[in-house]
Amino acid sequence: MNTTEPAPCAIGRLRPDRDLDAVVAIEAAVFRRPGPRKDMLLAALDPERRGHAYVARSNQAVRAYCIGQLVVDELHIHTLAVGPAWRRAGLARRLLQTVLREAVALGVRSATVAGRRATGAARQLYEGAGFTPGGVRPGYYTDPKDDALIYWRHESDHPVAPTGLPSG
Repeated sequence: MNTTEPAPCAIGRLRPDRDLDAVVAIEAAVFRRPGPRKDMLLAALDPERRGHAYVARSNQAVRAYCIGQLVVDELHIHTLAVGPAWRRAGLARRLLQTVLREAVALGVRSATVAGRRATGAARQLYEGAGFTPGGVRPGYYTDPKDDALIYWRHESDHPVAPTGLPSG
């Protein structure tokens, strides 16, 4: 894709029975040290842990995903990733908007996410969605070594529009 025009994708809840292999493949392609394996992803999606996960699909294939966890009235976003061929197509922004909108509908009042200090695209994404840096975890990331910026977004400061993308 690699364009600034929005990609034609449907965004909906991650379905473990059909999406996990694609999520693991994106994870391996995007991160130097891929995180979750299938068993870890399944644990994160356990209803008792209040998993909150969405994917962006095009032609029935997963192109991007976001996995988080609802903790009381907060959304903790663990991972947001877009497959390399689909970057710069607006998927991360659209996916994040959907995740936030759905979380607010479930009673979430604030959201948090950590990102590498050196990753300008992620910082632009989060700040563009109303997140503000609220702290630093020095040396949090390895390979390459980098600090984590901890972002927060409060619904009272940045209300999410009740309408928007289809939850597909």
